[in-house]
Amino acid sequence: MNPVGIPSNPVTPLPPAASPVREEWSPRMWEGLDFIGWLRLLVRNKFAVEPPYWYIAGFISGISFSHMVMRWIQHGLYGDRIARTPMTDHPIFVIGHWRTGTTLLHELMILDDRFTYPDTYACMEPNHTLLTEAFVKRYMGWAVPDRRPMDMMAAGWSRPQEDEFALCMLGLPSTYTDFAFPNRPPAYPGSLDLSGLSPSQLVRWKRELHRYLQMLTFRDPRRLVLKSPPHTARVPVLLEMFPDARFVHIVRNPYVVFPSTVNLWKALGRKHGLQTPRNEAAIREKVFREFRVIYDRLEETKGLIPPGRFHELRYESLVKDPVAEMRAVYAGVGLDGFEIYRPKLESYLHQNAGYETNTYELSGAERDEITRRWGDVIRRYKYDDQPT
Repeated sequence: MNPVGIPSNPVTPLPPAASPVREEWSPRMWEGLDFIGWLRLLVRNKFAVEPPYWYIAGFISGISFSHMVMRWIQHGLYGDRIARTPMTDHPIFVIGHWRTGTTLLHELMILDDRFTYPDTYACMEPNHTLLTEAFVKRYMGWAVPDRRPMDMMAAGWSRPQEDEFALCMLGLPSTYTDFAFPNRPPAYPGSLDLSGLSPSQLVRWKRELHRYLQMLTFRDPRRLVLKSPPHTARVPVLLEMFPDARFVHIVRNPYVVFPSTVNLWKALGRKHGLQTPRNEAAIREKVFREFRVIYDRLEETKGLIPPGRFHELRYESLVKDPVAEMRAVYAGVGLDGFEIYRPKLESYLHQNAGYETNTYELSGAERDEITRRWGDVIRRYKYDDQPT
């Protein structure tokens, strides 16, 4: 058990892909914001909540006060101890564009008992995780769906999650705020690679991320494995904060990534938006634009990562031979103990055999546009001669 009484690595196998999917209610993610963060989001978007969503905005406005109060209580109870918590082992960052297999890679890495991770509850309720997670995980499992809407992978309070959601809930600039108001321009342009942040915003971003990771480390002192696609474009800042960090980068065929990412943003806009999404062209342009930001920034900065702390792999190779690819990951970033970890990896793979990914059709015009705008990245990773 860890300092606040939560079991270690409560990751369970994915439910069989063929099992029925429940249609069920789940909260809007913005219900995890405290009042200041919620007000900041509304102001940035000129209070453009559409009438069918006013009741949701009213509920968020009320509950955000309770989050703010509980954040103060948590700080009073744990703040000094969290601030004194050392991060002896710097994080391992799983990076890559959305829909490239970062979730799968994250799931596989955290099977190793030496690692911990931010779970869904810690990412959606970062303001008071230590105070409330035991109660919520025990009695409120109904509040989250069994599966993610974009790909039917397993979901739940204890499943591994992106720390970018926690940064959103802490009121920091993020590209993820775009799907709160999907018909408006981005509220935080330049937040993906942090280039659009003012000096004071960047200082706050680094401070809040560090405090959040200290909180996770206080909760469970094992080495953190973090997964968040936006971090792919933030290597210099992450290295400044965590000089001994490791980075594992996964790539996938861009002709598959494009329609899958469009589907992701559409699903998140429908599920968590405070407007009814009506501008698919803007979503497609967002995907085209942010793909360039992610791969351009990574290419410009991955040379800053010291040798032996960066490893790159292909999604297609990972699903074809996961044991060999995970062995290469461990060697590539200087992790020992692969043979001790291997039985858990093989057991997980056996239990989850048969999972099928979504498939998408590309028109000829879409394929030509992807080739025109992403061609250099497609050639860099040798996908120019691959089937879609």
